[in-house]
Amino acid sequence: MLDSLEKTLPRDSYLSEDQFTTEYRAIFESDWVCIGRGESLPEPGDYLAIRLKAQSLLVVRGNDGNLAAFFNVCRHRGTELVALPDPGPVTGSFERNIVCPYHAWAYHLDGRLRGTPHLTIETDGIALHEVALAEWGGFLFVHLGDAAANSLPQSLGQGTERLKNYPLANLRIGATLTYEVAANWKVIVENYNECYHCGPVHPELCHIVPAFKRGGDGLDWEDGIPQREGTNTFTTTGRTNRAPFPGLSDTEKTHHKGELFYPNLMLSLSMDHVAAFYLWPQGAGHTRIQCDFLFHPTETADPNFDSADAVDFWHLVNTQDWDICESVQRGMQNRVFEHGYYAPMEDYSLDIRRYVREKLSALDL
Repeated sequence: MLDSLEKTLPRDSYLSEDQFTTEYRAIFESDWVCIGRGESLPEPGDYLAIRLKAQSLLVVRGNDGNLAAFFNVCRHRGTELVALPDPGPVTGSFERNIVCPYHAWAYHLDGRLRGTPHLTIETDGIALHEVALAEWGGFLFVHLGDAAANSLPQSLGQGTERLKNYPLANLRIGATLTYEVAANWKVIVENYNECYHCGPVHPELCHIVPAFKRGGDGLDWEDGIPQREGTNTFTTTGRTNRAPFPGLSDTEKTHHKGELFYPNLMLSLSMDHVAAFYLWPQGAGHTRIQCDFLFHPTETADPNFDSADAVDFWHLVNTQDWDICESVQRGMQNRVFEHGYYAPMEDYSLDIRRYVREKLSALDL
């Protein structure tokens, strides 16, 4: 009987724009959100501009080598300091100062107001509006709310311990793919959090990881999922010439690991590369996804470095996932749909119900 199965979140949680707006404020404007990699800003003056819905942000590498994040808005008339008509992200470099393109108000790289042309005012104490910024494993996170109430380590939880052997902070981007997916962000997270769908949706993936054919039942996600004998990574053949990351256990050299850090960072880890997914919801039925492929710097520095074996395989798997998620989103629009159900092997997906409800409850306080 269906009544014996756990129910998903209700229909409006996936389809309603009003519900999405409330949920976005409770989650993406009130928790740590991953916006990319620190390596994209290697030198003083380098910046990353990105839009999280209506909020436009600017991350800058200062002269002291430290990163700082600000709202991308001049204190004078509200102009964007870096024009960002699209969600981005956009990278670039300031020569010496952050200069507003409208009236040329200038700011130091640490956000302090430096000068106001043709206008004499006291600049002390005037600075760009700062945004809480933190870094873990080379990933950058921003918090638009009260970050003091919830530190990044608290938010990330025990997943960081499970990945402690992977040299995430030292890895480098070898390729990037960006997708526009016509599905609610929670549909995508729920899909990532279970492998009940792997057999029907991912035959190529199941060839590399036969255990996925069992629908995710009895899999040990903490220790990783064993690959087919003779394979050790996620490529079309299951093999690669790249060396394993230093520091991995023997198990991690032959097993695949996956980790989800709410609300928007999904990591899939092989012995030689990591696929990092950042989810940026745009609406109830639209999610932008950036996928960075991370490799050891000794590999990316090799003149013969080629990421295509991993990227091509992941693009196939990704496209299969996004297609089925879009089908879910379309199917839920039928008037008879009230909610879905979780099968027993999908228990891990129940986390999103708890996470969303806790965040919405905190917003109402």
